[in-house]
Amino acid sequence: MKKKLGIIILLTAISSAAYAADGISVEKIQTHEALEIVRSEQKISEISEENLLAAPAPKPSQEKENSQIVSDSTSAEIRNQESEIFLETHLNLTEPQDEKVHGNIVQEEIKEPTLAEKLKEVYHLEIERTDVPRPLLQDITTMKFERGPLESFHPSFALQTHARYDMPEGTDNDFLYRVGLININLDGVLKGGHEDFRLMLDPTPQTVRPFMQQFIQDAYIATNRIPHHRIIFGNTRPMVGIEGGQSPYTLPFINRSQISRTFGTVRKFGLRVNGNYDFVDYDLGALSSDTYFSSFFPGVEFNGWVNFKPLAKTNGKYGKIVTGGGIAAGKRHTDFFVTGAYAGYEYKRFSTCFEWAHADGYNGAAGLSTKQASGFYATVAYKVTPKVQVLFRYDELDPNTNVSHNKKREYTTGVNYFIKGQAVRLILNYIFCQNDSQPNSHRILLGTQFLI
Repeated sequence: MKKKLGIIILLTAISSAAYAADGISVEKIQTHEALEIVRSEQKISEISEENLLAAPAPKPSQEKENSQIVSDSTSAEIRNQESEIFLETHLNLTEPQDEKVHGNIVQEEIKEPTLAEKLKEVYHLEIERTDVPRPLLQDITTMKFERGPLESFHPSFALQTHARYDMPEGTDNDFLYRVGLININLDGVLKGGHEDFRLMLDPTPQTVRPFMQQFIQDAYIATNRIPHHRIIFGNTRPMVGIEGGQSPYTLPFINRSQISRTFGTVRKFGLRVNGNYDFVDYDLGALSSDTYFSSFFPGVEFNGWVNFKPLAKTNGKYGKIVTGGGIAAGKRHTDFFVTGAYAGYEYKRFSTCFEWAHADGYNGAAGLSTKQASGFYATVAYKVTPKVQVLFRYDELDPNTNVSHNKKREYTTGVNYFIKGQAVRLILNYIFCQNDSQPNSHRILLGTQFLI
């Protein structure tokens, strides 16, 4: 018996030393092994008593063999117990505090940030890109679904305001404060991520047209299933020129250029196909010539614009060049045809662009017209810092080429302060308006933009 206990104690010491070397709690192991030693001694005693009472005295060789069997059995049980202790110690299977255990894998429980923590992240958020609009609370207000037809849904709100001080030459000055834009955007992605939709509502106060004609702006569904393509069906802003089709949230100045706000920047209902490749992108649309839901399908309009990107494969080493052109043609009680061309260059913090357009009748934001008009603008901009941009634009329009001395020119100097990218932005513009047929004037505009 003493010999057997000595073997057990020796094995215990060896295993304890090994686990201690691995950083495993020796006290826990010793506690389990001490209990096992007691159980082993009781088992050996019971076996010995049964052998003494029921069996004849064993031969010396049999006694040695039985002793070896008991020793091997006890050692095997100890090894099994050691394996269990190893698993419990390393995987913490007995007390998984604030953790989820699947099989032999321990997974830490991920805690959802509180609203206060999310708002703190928004406060420290830095948005450097200004070529795309990003709502400030996008990460908080976006909802994701595991069931149902929607994969995600994101409501957002946009507000643009500006104060304007007019100083016409020869007359009294005038001060005006107005809300330029109020948009409620409802954006969603359908299950699978291939289709998305948008509904934009515009309750901006205005007196130009009935409220409901202005109220619904974007209303479309789009699919991205075809590689490099996006197909859009619904009410959208087509590409009548680059700036004419640009989002109001990324405009460099408070006002669009004269050709853009005359020939373009109006939404129409129909089908559009956008293609985007490395060296070329295009926007083709077959639309109703109606604007602002004023009449039901008065005619058909085609819009097509193609851009070329010759430096697309240089990874910005030499900057970015975009050149393109397009047409907008159709019939709405009368024929109209607008053609235009664009060239733009960006390099690091510097950017410049030029756009020209000529119309033989047009169907834009200024309404339907049979006049022949022509104009262009050129812009130069430089980001002094990632948050501060200075820029200048020369803008010229001849609203009727059949009338001489009728041109309008605007010289605009501006400063943009991107507090949170385009989500929180301050805009300061000074405009000198030089007119051939009416007195010149000066304007100072201070604008704000919030995308929430």
